[in-house]
Amino acid sequence: MATHHGPPTVVVVGSTNIDLVAYLSRVPRSGETLVGRRFQMGFGGKGANQAVMARLLGAEVVMVNCLGDDTYGDMTLDNFAGFGIDTANVYRVPGASGVAPIWVEPDGSNRIIIIPGANHELTGDQAARSVRRTPDAGAVVGQFEIPQEVTAAAFAAAREQGATTVLNPAPAAALSSGLLELTDWLIPNEVEFETLSGGSPDSDRALVAFAEETATRLVVTLGEDGAAVVSAGFDRVERLPSPGVDPVDTTGAGDAFVGAFVFGLASGLGERAAVRLGNACAADSVTRPGTQSSFPRSERIEQLLAEIRGSSV
Repeated sequence: MATHHGPPTVVVVGSTNIDLVAYLSRVPRSGETLVGRRFQMGFGGKGANQAVMARLLGAEVVMVNCLGDDTYGDMTLDNFAGFGIDTANVYRVPGASGVAPIWVEPDGSNRIIIIPGANHELTGDQAARSVRRTPDAGAVVGQFEIPQEVTAAAFAAAREQGATTVLNPAPAAALSSGLLELTDWLIPNEVEFETLSGGSPDSDRALVAFAEETATRLVVTLGEDGAAVVSAGFDRVERLPSPGVDPVDTTGAGDAFVGAFVFGLASGLGERAAVRLGNACAADSVTRPGTQSSFPRSERIEQLLAEIRGSSV
């Protein structure tokens, strides 16, 4: 296992949203009005969530994003500051910040609508410049809630500096060849994998074929079943189980995985240990409601890290 001295630095080029979460007894039918059980407003966006998870684990995190000039934008900056996330590369534009209405059912499953707002105003030049301002970055992370060409510009700058690039292709969309060429690790969930590949994540052959096609290292998150990792030689698949828990709210679990996995890679853990850390943080997060508010904190973080480091091989 590689040795890392001091906390790793992670750059997250991605989205921020204000989550508007309604907890329901069931999803309404078309034209039907239901009375919800409760409502919660919180901070979200795949990029922001991943940044918070990496920061909670101890990484130095630089957030690269664009916010509107509204109250939601002000609230988002205050939230980042509360976690100690570097916001020197968060830009502001006139208009609305991103929002995400979310419906959560009693079994913890969710339905989410993303309204990007200012997230789509971030430019490739801004993203690349922000990465170059962080020459000690061990990893640069992107998702699909901002334009792919913006993420590609950031990844190109990351490659110049020797940083590992990690792409979470969510929400699922056709992968641009230019972005794939700059991607080291690709991390879809099982639904996104089916959409992108046309195959089933239950099939090792389908996983290997997609990794070969994209020429990336591939991890597919499988919800309560953990994650599947394709080997560097594209010749085998290892399935690492998730700790068994009783889910309350699965919102943000995939982001908890990505943030923890990236922290693991950047801090010198082996890839297997990084996946196990991702599984552990994601499983822990679904036992509480909310998104960032559900992520493990302080003593629980120390416990999870000790367990992973103690059993790393």
